[in-house]
Amino acid sequence: MPARILVRTSTAIAVAALVLCNGCASVAPASSQAANAAAKPADPNAVAAAATAAANAASHAPPVATAPGAPGGTAAASAAAAGAAAAAAAAATKPFADVIKGAAVHRGLFTLYTKDDKVWLELAPADFDRPLFFSANLAKGLGENFLFGGMMGFGGFVGQSQIVAFHKSGHNVQLVALNERYFAKPLTPEARAVADSFSDSLLAATPIASLPDPETKGVLIELSTLLLNDIPGANGFLERTYRQPYAFDARNSSVTATHDTEDQVSVAVDAHYALARVVQPPPPPSTAHYTPPPATLPDIRSLFLGYYYNFAKLPDEPMHPRMADPRIGYFTTTRYDYSNDNPLTPRQNYVKRWRLEKKDPSAALSEPKKPIVFWLDRNIPVEYRDTVIAGVLEWNKAFEKIGFRNAVEAKVQPDDADFDTMDARHASIRWIATARPIFGGIGPSQVDPRTGEILDADISIDPVRIRNRRAAHADLLRDDVTPQADTMFPQWLCARQAFAEQEEGFALDLLEARGDIEPGSPAEQKFILADLKDVVMHEVGHALGLTHNFRASTVYTQAELDDAEFTRTHGIAGSVMEYNAINLALPGEHQGAYSMTTLGPYDYWAIEYGYREVPVADEKATLEKIASRSTEPLLAYAFDEESSLGVDPDAAVGDLSSDPLAFAHRRIELADELWERWQERDLPAGDSLSRYRRNMTRGLASMRIAGLAAARYVGGVSMLRDTAGSGRTPLNPVPPQRQRDALKLIEKGVFSADSFKFHPAFLRKLSTDWLDRNDSYDVGLTTPGFDYSLPSQVLIVQRAVLNQVLSDSVAQRLLDSESAVDRPAEALKLSEVYASLHAAIFSELKTGHDIPLLRRNLQREYIAHITRQVLRPVLGMPADARAIARADAKSLRREMAAAMGRPGYSAEARAHLAESIETLDEALKAPLVRGTL
Repeated sequence: MPARILVRTSTAIAVAALVLCNGCASVAPASSQAANAAAKPADPNAVAAAATAAANAASHAPPVATAPGAPGGTAAASAAAAGAAAAAAAAATKPFADVIKGAAVHRGLFTLYTKDDKVWLELAPADFDRPLFFSANLAKGLGENFLFGGMMGFGGFVGQSQIVAFHKSGHNVQLVALNERYFAKPLTPEARAVADSFSDSLLAATPIASLPDPETKGVLIELSTLLLNDIPGANGFLERTYRQPYAFDARNSSVTATHDTEDQVSVAVDAHYALARVVQPPPPPSTAHYTPPPATLPDIRSLFLGYYYNFAKLPDEPMHPRMADPRIGYFTTTRYDYSNDNPLTPRQNYVKRWRLEKKDPSAALSEPKKPIVFWLDRNIPVEYRDTVIAGVLEWNKAFEKIGFRNAVEAKVQPDDADFDTMDARHASIRWIATARPIFGGIGPSQVDPRTGEILDADISIDPVRIRNRRAAHADLLRDDVTPQADTMFPQWLCARQAFAEQEEGFALDLLEARGDIEPGSPAEQKFILADLKDVVMHEVGHALGLTHNFRASTVYTQAELDDAEFTRTHGIAGSVMEYNAINLALPGEHQGAYSMTTLGPYDYWAIEYGYREVPVADEKATLEKIASRSTEPLLAYAFDEESSLGVDPDAAVGDLSSDPLAFAHRRIELADELWERWQERDLPAGDSLSRYRRNMTRGLASMRIAGLAAARYVGGVSMLRDTAGSGRTPLNPVPPQRQRDALKLIEKGVFSADSFKFHPAFLRKLSTDWLDRNDSYDVGLTTPGFDYSLPSQVLIVQRAVLNQVLSDSVAQRLLDSESAVDRPAEALKLSEVYASLHAAIFSELKTGHDIPLLRRNLQREYIAHITRQVLRPVLGMPADARAIARADAKSLRREMAAAMGRPGYSAEARAHLAESIETLDEALKAPLVRGTL
């Protein structure tokens, strides 16, 4: 670790301290302060004390609104700083014993003194500039928008932690986040350059509260002054999330608990945030976007967030880091080593992993010196604890393969335990209660950034996946949401709640209609517990350092998935780190396991790479040998990037089997079966008719997922993470015939009106849940209205798929693929895609059949797309795509004009054709607008 220089100029300290001021009326610009300092030299200690005390005083004072440039602002700040400086100096002269007189003493990593609402921490000379592990966890939240009580980290920064140090500066103590990302070999010129180039960060500061103790030489700081600040940055997060100017209110915040052990200090804080003014929604009839305020508060002007701060010892000896390999999915911590200029880049990526060492290095199978222990928080319902424990212990199978017995343990926190599972000593699994579910579970960890060693991990499980198994988050599809995981979330976040809700609801409704699983039956409970075990295994995998693997669902054939014994032994995919679809058999097929209840072959391989004990001298060769197995079919791997790009059809969320295109076809068949069975099904007397609507929505959502999965094939590219010598090329266009098959599946399965034919009597049953509407309105989850428009809902499905197939990125890949395939003449060309869609979507122009509303909607969508391409091509749109769209528009215009003279069209269809012809004419005659975004 490089030598670290913590000396700062008095001006820099003053500026940094003033930045911490919450609600300060005004602050002199840094340039003014620098000029003043240059004109009249000041005592550095006095300036530092004044600045920090001013910040603390201001944060405890009522917010003052001072207009920019208002007279007296700078003078007021200067007066406050002068007064605070005097107060700080006076406090620093109080004898140690006088300050803590009558206080209770708590000895541990630091000595704490508590009296009434005061908490002091003693800092001995050796405690200053000593690196410590620091984390800020969210103990209490709002139940929505990532503000969930019991989460590691805070809000959008889940899992974040830092190495910090207490630094003495004059009469003040600063809490400084040390910049460990950039380093060089200590005591070298390169280390000096690094120290000069990369800054640390000031998190908080407080005046020293006493003279040194005559015996220990330690001084006191008041923890409430230090920690009653917006250290996690909730001000910005709340304003960003709710578009309301929430401000930290120190006067109504407090330290509520402390816990001191020999290796850590934990401090619980109730942090109050308030609104001085509520931003109002725009008055009607404005259509301007308005972000709803928090929906779970009694009064939106006031909220409390609970922070759980940890100061903990770092390992006495840093763990030897293990280099990451792109062929295997581990979370990484990145550092930049400037010790020499020989490497291509100074960047070094270490895998995040726990320190695991054998008690007996010579034994083939040994217990570890220190096992990885996951504590089940006492808030987990008793009836689910055995399943959670089973999910944790399943990972021991992988560790046994590499010589560790009982590497992972699961313990239940006693009801009378004197520790909190949010502290830095206890990896944990917690139940969280949410009003607005976002994820089914998360498994973040916090690491030593110097080595990648995992120091803490806190898994959160949202029981909404159990409680709402037979419900739905919304009973209408939305244009802007696809019911699958949003893989653009941070990588440790299993944001698959919408996917899980859709997938599991679809499966249970179909199985109920088949008579295989009845609501409330033991079979349903078995299904639920199997899914819970799957979730726990997945999140524990994250807590062990593993990322997602979105190619693992493709390693087994459909015949293997239909085999109950095979799936019980091997699972339904290559890894539990995948978002697998529920394994549903078609009528007449054998039914395998529904979900993943054991580890897959990839999981064993990944654990071997990260945790196998290897002598340092042999590490590089051994790890390369392990990673070189990446070409084995059962070890297929793809991370979130491949999935979110939407390029590789084998790296997708929510598919299953070695043929994802065949799986998409199966899902369309299963959606049709769901609708057919529920159209003929009567509900028990008194049951809510909204179940019919939710079944309709689940079927449509399944169609959308299937259509988007097929759309990945059109212009698709298989993206492999191979290195040189693997014998494979990393970028391989999907075979042209597979692309054509996918296009036909979309045209016949998603774009055909025959796929959405229902009995009129069934459509008349699609009622809403009248008692659930207000909850939806609070956060804008559903479109207001109680009627049901099947054509509008079908269009949402079709629009999503059409936009994917006709996207500019797909067009570019289709054009590029002609030069990337061995037989260019066989490649699927962009012109062929347009011609095929044209013929399928406008087939009535050839047959003369009437054009129903479902088809008119889709045709308008297609016309809108090609006219946008003709009129306003966006930056990055291939020129050939614009040219083909123009040619297609001309051809379509001629066909529609010819069709107008034929009999058989309804008045609505004729009006549609006439309007479409006018739209095409206007687009073809209008001047081109280039380069729009």
